[in-house]
Amino acid sequence: AILFPVFIIPAIGYLVALQRKPDMGQTNRLIADVFVPALVFGALADRSFHIAEFRWLALAMLLITIACGLLGWLLARPLRVQPKTLIPPMMFSNSVNLGVPVAVLAFGDQALQPAIVLFLISSLVHYSFGLWLLDHRARILQMWRVPSLLAMIAGIVVSLAGVQIWQPAITALKMLGDICSPWLLFALGVGNALFLGALGGHDDGLHQRTRGVHKRLELLAVGGHIGNRALGHAAFGSGLG
Repeated sequence: AILFPVFIIPAIGYLVALQRKPDMGQTNRLIADVFVPALVFGALADRSFHIAEFRWLALAMLLITIACGLLGWLLARPLRVQPKTLIPPMMFSNSVNLGVPVAVLAFGDQALQPAIVLFLISSLVHYSFGLWLLDHRARILQMWRVPSLLAMIAGIVVSLAGVQIWQPAITALKMLGDICSPWLLFALGVGNALFLGALGGHDDGLHQRTRGVHKRLELLAVGGHIGNRALGHAAFGSGLG
């Protein structure tokens, strides 16, 4: 019952895409540039958030991400795969599309803040090491132009400074952030339908739309391994730290 929405919403998106073949580029841009940052800042700037409570969770997330990268690097040679091909999918997963909804559905609203912490640690690694791995000439400082990371910095500063944001403003941000989970699941189904349609050659225009959809989803599909059972118990099973 907990996982039913996580399967049915992408399925609905998949069916809608088969019938209407929507162009999701602009909508997913809004998700990445507006709604996800609102979700992040709203969670971190809330008066109930205390970053020190999640220091061990953040460290565990960082160590697990690094360990997965090292495992990918060790497996690349015997599997005869380029490291930059194997390491990213080993380190990064759909923590926003799937991880946040599953965490909240399984553990309630109290799981949102630790889930966001996992997402942010993974985002930092993704937009620094991950970007460098794919292109050694990439300018790492451009990562600070990513809206969700800017929202993370602002939220942490507000939390550490003890600034009390007007509660109606936090409520408005949370309402914007609440758009993310269902829409990302829906977009995941649409993206899969467009991708499979493009591979099958059913529509010459699908390939271009697919690239736009997956480009935006790739920005959001950063690792969190929120579904990892051990981390789940560590983060949520003991009263959230």
